[in-house]
Amino acid sequence: MPDYSLIDQPPVLMFIFYPRKDFTLCPENAFDLLASVENHVSVHCRFYLGNEEWPWILFFHGNGEVVSDYDEIAPFYHQRRLNLIVADYRGYGKSNGVPTVTDLVQDAHAIFREVKKELSKRGLKGDLWIMGRSLGSISAIELASRYQDAMKGLIIESGFASVVRVMNHLGIPVYGTHLEKIDQDCLEMIQKIFLPTLVIHGEMDSLVPVEEAKDLFKHLGTDQKELLIIPSATHNDIMLVGFRKYFDVLQRFVERVEGEKST
Repeated sequence: MPDYSLIDQPPVLMFIFYPRKDFTLCPENAFDLLASVENHVSVHCRFYLGNEEWPWILFFHGNGEVVSDYDEIAPFYHQRRLNLIVADYRGYGKSNGVPTVTDLVQDAHAIFREVKKELSKRGLKGDLWIMGRSLGSISAIELASRYQDAMKGLIIESGFASVVRVMNHLGIPVYGTHLEKIDQDCLEMIQKIFLPTLVIHGEMDSLVPVEEAKDLFKHLGTDQKELLIIPSATHNDIMLVGFRKYFDVLQRFVERVEGEKST
């Protein structure tokens, strides 16, 4: 794992994380889990169940988002025969604690274990996929590089190969350290991912430039990979602008991989 403690400096974290404490009551056909990630620290996850036979996508959301934002988005996944699990970060929504990049990565492992345990406890045996949007791509890539035998594939939306490059692009100052090692470790981690991977990005994204998606795509170790660039879409309107393309490619990619592995 890259040593993210090098960038866990208070001035830097103020640029990276924008915690919101918004929280809604659990909708019908969903259930909540508080995943224990450390003593007295829990991270909120919400399971949106459409059908017990459908695959599950464990989704790590973007920076300014919270689990509750997906109450209205989850039905679109259900329309494509996909169940959705959305995980928060420390300090977001119903979760407690204070977010750092190091904890974000380490917590992803605990969340993954707790999610698998909860699915098993409830007798929900659908295949598990990992998905990360923007900031969430850090968690998703970390898990995909570590548990390739325990998941079907990886999906990255509006993400990046290395947080260092995004920080440089946005002019986020980091003092007293060299970031080349983090950048190199990120690329080496991606090169070891041999899972089927789908990368989706907006053509006009100014927060995370589309070149980041292309670079991520290039460094993936797998040959089973697909890149969708949605014309005219920016960082935060990608689903709205490319709604049909977004969900068409998501459903098609998952169904193709599921079909290949069942034969």
